[in-house]
Amino acid sequence: MPIPEPGAEPRPDSHRDDFHHVDTWVFDLDNTLYHPRVRLFDQIDRKMTDFVMRITGADPVESDRLRRDYWLQYGTTLAGLMAHHGVDPVPYLVEVHDIDFSVLEPDPELRAAIKRLRGRRIVYTNGSAPYALRVLEARGLDGLFDAVYGVENADYLPKPQEEAFSRIFGLDGLNPGRAAMFEDDPRNLKVPHALGMRTVLVTPELQTHAHVHHHTDDLTGFLSGL
Repeated sequence: MPIPEPGAEPRPDSHRDDFHHVDTWVFDLDNTLYHPRVRLFDQIDRKMTDFVMRITGADPVESDRLRRDYWLQYGTTLAGLMAHHGVDPVPYLVEVHDIDFSVLEPDPELRAAIKRLRGRRIVYTNGSAPYALRVLEARGLDGLFDAVYGVENADYLPKPQEEAFSRIFGLDGLNPGRAAMFEDDPRNLKVPHALGMRTVLVTPELQTHAHVHHHTDDLTGFLSGL
């Protein structure tokens, strides 16, 4: 199926048939259930860099490089810190998620679009579940989801690691062949695609990947087309 141009309004029947079998809808959280233009994660990036500075003694530039390098190599900065510095994940997650959520606004149209989806709706994030619940509340999406899974539910193994998906999907009991996943990071759709899930990349920039079935820069519009 052709990938729609960024900003294009989906036709009501443009992708509905590709999801007729889906009964479990898996949503990433950050930069997926809110638009990246609000730059909420910038606050977390700064807190992670400060944490790396304190743990390693490196200067701000080197600490920021390490933060990003760990994210690229392991899937999360936390996983790199655990592997190389023995960091306790519990206080780390509390510290880096202690941010200002007021930049988020309720989105009644997105809420309505998600509510119309038939079947189970879950959130799976590399952040913590308590953090995810605060984001959902700020977005007016609380009470919509049957389950919210954080990195702690995968024993701190992050997406895109295959074992992380295995633990979360096993815990949830979902059937990948009847599920769809929405993500802003294309790396995190490789395993879902291999498992037989429908995959949707949610980003402002048009991207094409062999493991991505659909791309959208308008999650609400895309879901409304289902």
